[in-house]
Amino acid sequence: MVNKYKDHPRSVSLGKIFPTITNQKTNVYLKEIAKIVGIKKKLTFGVARHTFATTITLANNVPIETVSKMMGHTKIATTQIYARVLLKKISEDMHVLREKLEPDAAKRKANRKANTNSHLKRVS
Repeated sequence: MVNKYKDHPRSVSLGKIFPTITNQKTNVYLKEIAKIVGIKKKLTFGVARHTFATTITLANNVPIETVSKMMGHTKIATTQIYARVLLKKISEDMHVLREKLEPDAAKRKANRKANTNSHLKRVS
């Protein structure tokens, strides 16, 4: 593949291995794709990056440090601002942490629920 593009005019002029396209040209392609598949939302390169960071990576448990590197950010703070942390991910992470810190917490919760249910039976 490298040999295929080594003499491409855009690769040579930019001093790159592969030719690259501008964000504007990417946005034109995304607009065409959206029209073809019936997406009403305005798609842009920025929207695509945001979707990749949140929906594809963070929501699938890719560590934010890894996402930061893939996005080309030099600081994790940039990634934290750019890719909002999903509430579902926070909830799942806290559940895992609680299980690690309190291995008997699930048993206690089940016991409390059983006691509440038995109390309700006695009252009625």
